[in-house]
Amino acid sequence: MKKLVVLMSVFALTISLSCKENEKKTEEATDLPTEKAVEVKKETPKHWSYDGETSPEHWAEIEKESACGGNHQSPIDIVTANAITKPSGLKASDVHYDASTIIHDVTNNGHSLQYNFADNNNYVNFEGKRYNLAQFHFHAASEHSVNGMHFPLVIHMVHVSEDKKFVVFAVMVTEGDESNAFDFLESYLPVKPGETKVVGKSHHFENYILKDFDHYYYQGSLTTPPCTEAVNWFVFKDAIKASPVQVKTIADLMPRNNYRPTQPLNGRTVYYSE
Repeated sequence: MKKLVVLMSVFALTISLSCKENEKKTEEATDLPTEKAVEVKKETPKHWSYDGETSPEHWAEIEKESACGGNHQSPIDIVTANAITKPSGLKASDVHYDASTIIHDVTNNGHSLQYNFADNNNYVNFEGKRYNLAQFHFHAASEHSVNGMHFPLVIHMVHVSEDKKFVVFAVMVTEGDESNAFDFLESYLPVKPGETKVVGKSHHFENYILKDFDHYYYQGSLTTPPCTEAVNWFVFKDAIKASPVQVKTIADLMPRNNYRPTQPLNGRTVYYSE
């Protein structure tokens, strides 16, 4: 009988020790991090802007596949005394703008106000190649400067060839008399960032540039990422006029100072074509 009691006591002690060991293992396992408890922090890719950590001086860092760190970048400061007087190869007769041009829509892409076209009826012939007018957009102030001076607003008229080369007209805007053209364009505003409004009406753009065709010409890049270095820039000497209210209406719908600072010329030549 005593042996039986002893055996039972030993068995009970063994069971007790085993339970305690299992409890200890369970507690240790509970202390280990689970998959749900571990938070993997994913860094949100940065998108370029005109301010702060994603401003133009950081574009080459955050847009690693871009050409923003290249040697032939735009815009530039045009020093008129250094410009070489020589025909650019583009004449007023090379610009073909249809009087019944249809603007398809206006969009606010968060960087600028952009008016897009529905067809390829407007184009420029330059050095034997056709460049179709794809869109035009605004910057406030102007991206190019002339003798260190920026204009309050600029229109960039972007023409694209089949092989993705560019002809861009920079039409400076200065404050003065009210413009009927701006009245038409602003009748479809405001457009909030990310919003698009259908226009679907014709507008004649020849009046923007053909009154006086004198211009500066050089080879550079797009002024926004990816900063592609495949742009023939034509910066028109004479500015068009719009009223201060008209200029402010457009500028207020875009990021403040949505222009890239001027870039080094790095040995390029700027030509003045009369």
